[in-house]
Amino acid sequence: MTSGTTRTHLVWDWNGTLLDDTHAVIGATNAAFAEVELEPITLEQYREMYTIPIPRFYERILGRLPTEAEWERMDGVFHRYYAERRTGCGLTTGADELLRGWQRAGRSQSLLSMYGHEQLVPVVRGYGIEPRFVRVEGRRGPSGGSKALHMERHFEALAGPDGIAPENAVVIGDALDDAVAAAHVGARAVLYTGGSHSRSSLEGAGVPVVDSLAEAVALAETFAG
Repeated sequence: MTSGTTRTHLVWDWNGTLLDDTHAVIGATNAAFAEVELEPITLEQYREMYTIPIPRFYERILGRLPTEAEWERMDGVFHRYYAERRTGCGLTTGADELLRGWQRAGRSQSLLSMYGHEQLVPVVRGYGIEPRFVRVEGRRGPSGGSKALHMERHFEALAGPDGIAPENAVVIGDALDDAVAAAHVGARAVLYTGGSHSRSSLEGAGVPVVDSLAEAVALAETFAG
């Protein structure tokens, strides 16, 4: 890659970032809570209490960690409910144009999600944006964990044919875990308030926090080395 803005690679998060699915996630969460007779929570409560790994989020609600059997039931209900309602979700406002513009400018970008890989790829393809990315990658293995090791493997793959290094990358996501994963590999991060966390929660990560994806991209451009 040449110097200037073309050196900056974007790693996009999917759920709550490029995909405007927060209300589907809240519905699925409340369906999972009903499995253990918990009262439903609001979007505001979710954003204040959400954390990774997911069992710790459930612990905040239950007052204890869920048992293995409870976790399996809740996780299964969550994913079934979410899959039914995901089809009604659209891309976040302006996302398609931002992805297209970044690609048209000759810059690279990839997608890393904690949504299961086998489910993620056809979903991204269905929104017509797969060609915008040099790599589309979802979670491989059980759900509920952190993104850090997935980010590490993502950059190991990007370092091959594309020659992309984390120090030249900006992770754009909606969760504190996106900032943790970025720091784990030595990348920068920008966090977006439209997804899983409140602004006050995100500000605890010590990275820039923005209210739109356009702001996130504009900020990422200023990081170019």
